[in-house]
Amino acid sequence: MKKYIVSLNLLFLTISVSAQKNIETILNNNEWLSQENITIELKDTEDNKTHIPITIIKGKQKGPVFTIVAGVHGFEYPPIIAVQELLQEIDESQLTGTIIVIPIANIAAFYNRTTFINPLDNKNLNGSFPGRKNGTITERIAHFITSKIISKSDVFLDIHGGDANEDLLPFICYYNNQQKPAQTEMAKKLSEASGFKYVVSYPYTLKDDQPAKYTFKQAVQDGKIALSIESGKLGNVQVEAVKMIKNGVYNMLNKMKMLESVGTNAEKIIKLNRQSYIRASETGIFYSTYKAGDSVKKGAIVGVTKNEYGKMVQEIKAQQSGVILYKIGTPPVSIGDTIMCIGYLE
Repeated sequence: MKKYIVSLNLLFLTISVSAQKNIETILNNNEWLSQENITIELKDTEDNKTHIPITIIKGKQKGPVFTIVAGVHGFEYPPIIAVQELLQEIDESQLTGTIIVIPIANIAAFYNRTTFINPLDNKNLNGSFPGRKNGTITERIAHFITSKIISKSDVFLDIHGGDANEDLLPFICYYNNQQKPAQTEMAKKLSEASGFKYVVSYPYTLKDDQPAKYTFKQAVQDGKIALSIESGKLGNVQVEAVKMIKNGVYNMLNKMKMLESVGTNAEKIIKLNRQSYIRASETGIFYSTYKAGDSVKKGAIVGVTKNEYGKMVQEIKAQQSGVILYKIGTPPVSIGDTIMCIGYLE
């Protein structure tokens, strides 16, 4: 009887292991019209553990691989909620090609409500790419996304929003990588087709042997069509921000001829190709009547920082005329914090 139980347990173990599917198996098989969920377990040498949830949606026939990642920062809720809704809405029978979705990349940050960093190792995932196979838990997440997800993507979309302390203007962005003109041109076309009013391009000066640090910048470095959406702010779920993200995804899938569903388009596109960053030189309490989306003139006083006794310690002036893409939206600031990012057209 004991021998029978052991054999039965071994049988169940064999079935369990053989039934498990990895990303390569799903992507390479000839099974279409499918939606598979995979959980990737990761652990570092400090015994920090996490997992990465992944959904792979395969349409009616072969086509591009479009990857969507949300929750690189766990406190940026509109992207996470938008992706949750997209997973329920996308009909694989209407899809051509494959969609890979990571609905929450930084699980520990999400469930612990931490801004920017992974509380398991105090590292910012959106600053850890390409990651390290044998590194800390955050570096292992970055390495997995780089080696197993980006490598299999034709288009890589990283969705962000304003974190708990950020007031943010919704926009879509891409890197102007002149070394890879075809990919850059397609990223530009997808951005302009997304329905977002503000289309932002960042200068790209990264060399091949330098760490990309940022999630979608890694995809750019690896030669992929890569871009990022920024929508939502201040650690809340704004219904309109969620709608804008979904609208952008549907428009881009339509542009790729992967899905017939199409969202609304922006009446006018405003292109911004340069950024001016204002950083805090003092720690204190930040005051400003400006908000994301406001236009500013060079030299305008856009805020002040005061100490705990109410005395002004820093007067903050705009170094460039343009529109505020994002800014500190809560009172505390520390030395080195980005107080404001002003976008402008050069």
